[in-house]
Amino acid sequence: LYEWTINGAKWRTAKTTWTATLVLTVFSAAIGGTFQYGYNLSIINAPTSYIQKFINETYMERWDTGLDTSQLTLLWTCIVSAFSLGGLFGALLAGPMAVKLGRKKSLLLNNIFMLVATVLMIILARFLVGVNSGVSMNVQPMYFGESAPVHLRGAVAFSSAVFTAFGIFLGQVVGLTEILGAQNLWPYLLASNAIPALIQVLTLPWFPESPRYLLIDKGDRESCECALARLRGGEVPPSEMEEMLQEKERLTSAAINSHSTAKTPWALFKDKDLRTQLRTVIAASSAMMLCGNDSIYFYAYYIFLEAGIPLQKIQYVTIGTGASEFLSSILSNFLIERVGRRYLLIGGYSLMSFWSFVFTIALVLQSQGVAGMPYLSMACVFAYILSFGLGPAGVTGILPAEIFDQAARPAAYMIAGSFLWICLLLVGMLFPFIVKTLGNYCFLPFMVVCVVSALFLGFTLPETKGKTLRHYFCHCKYSPITTVTTQMFCRTPLF
Repeated sequence: LYEWTINGAKWRTAKTTWTATLVLTVFSAAIGGTFQYGYNLSIINAPTSYIQKFINETYMERWDTGLDTSQLTLLWTCIVSAFSLGGLFGALLAGPMAVKLGRKKSLLLNNIFMLVATVLMIILARFLVGVNSGVSMNVQPMYFGESAPVHLRGAVAFSSAVFTAFGIFLGQVVGLTEILGAQNLWPYLLASNAIPALIQVLTLPWFPESPRYLLIDKGDRESCECALARLRGGEVPPSEMEEMLQEKERLTSAAINSHSTAKTPWALFKDKDLRTQLRTVIAASSAMMLCGNDSIYFYAYYIFLEAGIPLQKIQYVTIGTGASEFLSSILSNFLIERVGRRYLLIGGYSLMSFWSFVFTIALVLQSQGVAGMPYLSMACVFAYILSFGLGPAGVTGILPAEIFDQAARPAAYMIAGSFLWICLLLVGMLFPFIVKTLGNYCFLPFMVVCVVSALFLGFTLPETKGKTLRHYFCHCKYSPITTVTTQMFCRTPLF
């Protein structure tokens, strides 16, 4: 039995398990959602040289002269950056879409960007793919967090990270020269992202909308109860319904006073009571991209080459990096409701700090010709990726859904997503210069980011495992805290 206490009244309901509808809803939403982010992040790596050759040959045909190395590098940087810029635009678009269209319909319409991108070429296509990823990375965790029962909320929301890692892994596999990574097949490789989009378009309409959105945003209690019953295996848990009705009542009262329901990003920045958790999600989202995990994928090619792996075999070893993140995300999915969000985040960044330090030492000794260092460097690559997948990769996306209420949640995801994509763009543009400037010490800045993130989140982030939002009107600084850590910020518990 699962016990709830609401306004002094105790409720006991049977603990909801993973129902078939919930599992299929997660798969349908994720296969066209965060899976696409990982997949499209991965498939662009295999045909890099082929695309650059195509660009140069096309330029030669039109202008009777070729591009020099610097011009080709600049053009390729624009192609890579288009994905991040599209993601930033998508993150800003996700909030209004989630409020006006709902979570499910936003994910469905988001596939338009992907399907249009499959018939366009390179820069514009990568921009639209980025828009699709920006929308899905914000709306999907919101959809999952609002559809899952409290005791499964972390595991369901963490599925977003599992599908991202699966997308990276599958993209590496499909990008093999034996499949779609050959020179004459790269256009089909880039267009293969239409398949997950079509799967979602055909399957997601059969599954329910977020019950919280239906009740609190749309005011449709009947549809909410119907959706909740489907997701919970045929029964409407009275405790969940009561908790949602209380939140709706509180938000309705607040809307009457403010003449508005959903908050805007600017309103979140202006609200002093929300600044603490806003700083937390901004820091967590920024750290996720500034920690260097995507950069280590780039650096892995050099490490594997130095370890003596034949050039033609590196693509097979690289698959191991994607498999590492995929396996660690699955493990973390089982741990999150046992260990909690806070410890996974702190532990993940702490381990990444350690491995980046060891990695730096290994690179320095490797440059001095010390035997065995290339293998230590290779081990650090896998350990770093495993540590990232264990915590930061999945927990970061859950936080806005758990520490903001229904009115503030879409705007919180817009802000967090914007910082995430801006940081991804900055790292992508600056990392080559960091490597050129710092050489073997290029991962020290990432180590600093990981250390600072572990300390900041350790001091500011409370545990949200198994808690529901219960806003009692206190006038001190906000903290999404348990009864044990309440005294850190406020005398009245908010969960």
